[in-house]
Amino acid sequence: MGGQKRSQPTGYLAESGKFKYEKCKVVAEIGCNHMGDLNLAKELMKLAKDSGATYAKFQKRCAKELLTDEQYNKPHPVPHNAFGSTYGAHREFLEFSVEQHRELWNYGKEIGIEWATSVWDVTSAREMIKIPCDFLKVPSACNNHFEMLKVLRDEFKGIVHVSTGMTTKKEIEDVVKFFEETDQAKTRLVIYNCTSGYPVPFKDVCMLELVRLYEEYGLRVHELAFSGHHLGISIDIAAYALGAKWIERHFTKDRTMKGTDHAASLEPAGLGKLVRDLDATFHSLTYKATEILDLENEQRDKLKFRKTEKVNACTE
Repeated sequence: MGGQKRSQPTGYLAESGKFKYEKCKVVAEIGCNHMGDLNLAKELMKLAKDSGATYAKFQKRCAKELLTDEQYNKPHPVPHNAFGSTYGAHREFLEFSVEQHRELWNYGKEIGIEWATSVWDVTSAREMIKIPCDFLKVPSACNNHFEMLKVLRDEFKGIVHVSTGMTTKKEIEDVVKFFEETDQAKTRLVIYNCTSGYPVPFKDVCMLELVRLYEEYGLRVHELAFSGHHLGISIDIAAYALGAKWIERHFTKDRTMKGTDHAASLEPAGLGKLVRDLDATFHSLTYKATEILDLENEQRDKLKFRKTEKVNACTE
């Protein structure tokens, strides 16, 4: 590619020349599908855990910081999905407090699933870093919010995940360079391939962007990941095979429930099948330990073509 040496992705074993796959980490993006109900949030965490997800993820916004007065006081653009008379009131209704998020974090520890959240502004970032979580995520809409990124880079100790929907190549590079300024990109930054749409048609998923991200950042960031807003579960396997260490999907218990994200979410049966298929793919992505596997020997003895010498029936 332009004479440049192609970098190898994280997980590539230079000594063997092979790529080593790890078990995929699955994030159930509950987001605001809890509809402002803490008990429903816990129920969704339990359903995500029972479906095999590694993490249950939420969102944290400070509506008055994030929105202008005009945006705050406008009605929700889709009244059917509104939980308040204005968009700001709608957003406030869906927000949990720091104490409630900490309660969810503790609940996750009780049932065996990790808690995480996306943060949308400086106040939310500073609030959520008080919870000793493994990672916090920057949504596509906020990956150019460098005041918030600075809080996550310099004040948070966990891993920082960043989605790249509706983001230019230069903007992605700017985020990586920002973490490289303090030599933290390789150890703390996870970059997601993502297309921002609900739902996203398959032709717009652009999965091969993962290949480009590996070529550009395979040796510069901690890991790469995929956040999908498509329908079904088949192409998530392609993301994993292309090297995504994390798969994130929106999650709900009923896709017909009130709210913006339910329709583009997986229900428990779908998430369970996705986890099952990713696990099967993990076990299949290996090289043969021997030229002929033990389970092939019986079939080889029985079926393999053998050339036999013809016996000359003519006699002198």
